[in-house]
Amino acid sequence: MLLIDKYAYLNKLAHVHPLEKMIFSLGLLLLSLILRDEQLSLITFFVMSAFIIFGAKIPLSYYVKLLLLPAFFLFTSLVSILISIAPSTHVLPPHIWSFTFSNWTIFIGQASMTAAQQLFFIVLGSISCLYFLILTTSVQGICYVLRQWRFPVLLVELVELTYRFIFLFLASMQKIYLAQQARLGYYSPIQWLRSLSMLIAALFVEMFQRSRALNNAMQSRGGEAVYWHEASSYNKKNWLGMALIFLLFIVYGGFFA
Repeated sequence: MLLIDKYAYLNKLAHVHPLEKMIFSLGLLLLSLILRDEQLSLITFFVMSAFIIFGAKIPLSYYVKLLLLPAFFLFTSLVSILISIAPSTHVLPPHIWSFTFSNWTIFIGQASMTAAQQLFFIVLGSISCLYFLILTTSVQGICYVLRQWRFPVLLVELVELTYRFIFLFLASMQKIYLAQQARLGYYSPIQWLRSLSMLIAALFVEMFQRSRALNNAMQSRGGEAVYWHEASSYNKKNWLGMALIFLLFIVYGGFFA
């Protein structure tokens, strides 16, 4: 079991109805994206992080590691926004730094700096909302809510099956890798490349056979998968708390942003 999946089932907010957690996380996510305010996005980050660390009791070290995962993609996006290139003969817009090389000028404009700063805070707040959802709600709970929202059955089943095959894929990969390593399959670069190609081919064949067997099993049962979901009840205090937080965010975005 993946650690992120373990926390989704064993966190302190696991008993909360998945609909409440989805509305809370997705609601703040939409507010952050619609209002596009840096301070509001930063507040969203701290609020969601507090619920993750103090409410769900997710270890701080693990949460920080998760935040570092999208750091590379965010960094490359910020660099592409910050750095601009123009011919040295052109008049540069207001900028905070420039460097001329040959016939070209590399510079960082004030508008680019503002856009990159806004993007950073919005992404930070959005990531915290998504991490709150996946760290406190199981995939079964999310798919249960999607069914309640009348999402296409095919789409929901594809999500569930893809999620299941991730674990099957990892388990099969680990078994094949250990078997190859026990036979010194990675002792040299050439043998490493050969073993890796055999591993990929074996995984493809096994996953294809498993998917075909699963499809046959579903067709024999009417073509629709049935998944167990633990019954949970709504909490009026949670709904009032969410309504209050949403109201405060909307008022802040309307009057102080």
